[in-house]
Amino acid sequence: MAKKSVASLQTGSKRLSKAIKMVKSPKTGAYIFVETIMAPEKVNEWLSKK
Repeated sequence: MAKKSVASLQTGSKRLSKAIKMVKSPKTGAYIFVETIMAPEKVNEWLSKK
């Protein structure tokens, strides 16, 4: 159900990753994409929670 896509981004001296997760909407049943930019260490934790 969850689509996993991770891209590496570099801004100056910081390393960041953009993670995209596909989530099913409880109201309509349609799928939506949730995007966020975060530290690479936190990506798996974010993708695993609902």
